[in-house]
Amino acid sequence: MKILISNDDGYLAPGLVALADALATIAEIVVVAPDGNRSGASNSLTLERPLSVQQAANGFYFVNGTPTDCVHVALTGMLGERPDLVVSGINNGPNMGDDTLYSGTVAAATEGFLFGIPAIAFSQASHGWENIADAARLARDIVLRRFEQLERPFLLNVNIPNLPYEQLTRIVATRLGRRHAAEPVIRSQDPRGREIFWIGPPGGTREAGEGTDFYAAAQGQVSITPLQIDLTHKDQLDALARSL
Repeated sequence: MKILISNDDGYLAPGLVALADALATIAEIVVVAPDGNRSGASNSLTLERPLSVQQAANGFYFVNGTPTDCVHVALTGMLGERPDLVVSGINNGPNMGDDTLYSGTVAAATEGFLFGIPAIAFSQASHGWENIADAARLARDIVLRRFEQLERPFLLNVNIPNLPYEQLTRIVATRLGRRHAAEPVIRSQDPRGREIFWIGPPGGTREAGEGTDFYAAAQGQVSITPLQIDLTHKDQLDALARSL
């Protein structure tokens, strides 16, 4: 099995190193990741300048672009053959509910999915890298499941509690929850006295009932959510057609 690995925290992130180490025991891996933190980059591609690819001492490749850039460049120009799986993460913190739309971690996996390759995004449910080796071991277990019963390609979003491996005993299929609107921006000034704005923290959960990824994380469960890309609001198609 050949696996392409990327992330949005950068090629030096502990989550990426742990995931690569774990998956290298079961597959031939190639790591292509951003040169620095690109959290919140979503599915953006860099179109206004060329991209450079360099190789670190540990063999990882790093790109001066977004997570989507990394996977796109790897699949369309770097790799001699298509991987069997694209894996992203392990992210420093959760990617649940509406946050998946902003997530660079999910975006890297999504780019693989758009190229027709099964893909999995892995995140820890809390920030701080606690128990990251245990999360990587659990991620390896999930990759080994292969999910032969799912239609190909599939796109899975996995959130792993920051717990010892022995406590990661419950893996559940979930739907995305919902958040409240984000907190207000934080006003400040730069050294020259000009007003600047920092994006505020995310809002609280709005829909976090049983069956959601938020609920699973709160119960200490590993959450796996199957994602799709079709944003068409099918229930409104007929109403729109009648209004035209």
